[in-house]
Amino acid sequence: MPNTYYLATNDWLNISLRLCLALVIGAIIGLERQIRGKPAGLRTHMLVSLGSAMFTLIIIQTGGPQSSHDALSRVIQGIAAGVGFLGAGEIVRQSTQESQQLKIHGLTSAAAIWVSAALGIAAGCGLWQLGLIGTLLTFLVLNVFQRLEKRD
Repeated sequence: MPNTYYLATNDWLNISLRLCLALVIGAIIGLERQIRGKPAGLRTHMLVSLGSAMFTLIIIQTGGPQSSHDALSRVIQGIAAGVGFLGAGEIVRQSTQESQQLKIHGLTSAAAIWVSAALGIAAGCGLWQLGLIGTLLTFLVLNVFQRLEKRD
């Protein structure tokens, strides 16, 4: 089965658009986190999304049209696991900041980093509709549902 996401190696415009979309997606989520005063803000989310798109594009570019989807799925799996370490660092950093007692904070920020990676993968694959819809839904979850939580 041919790789439907394959780009010609000289398709600089398409590659640039995919990477810029990843940056915009990361910026939207990161700006929301930055405004709320969270440690993982604008630059972190932009870099996570961009890095995910770049890892994805590396496989797409080097695999060629005959490449199997196995290589791409392994890269996506690696990104998801690797970004989990960033999220764990966010949770641990938040937990030890206030007191000696272990308190769990930062789960939403960790999840936002994880989603930024997934949206970067979508951008890297050229799935701009999925990336934009996912970004909109993420933004809604971070804003609308926070207000609902505060009512309880």
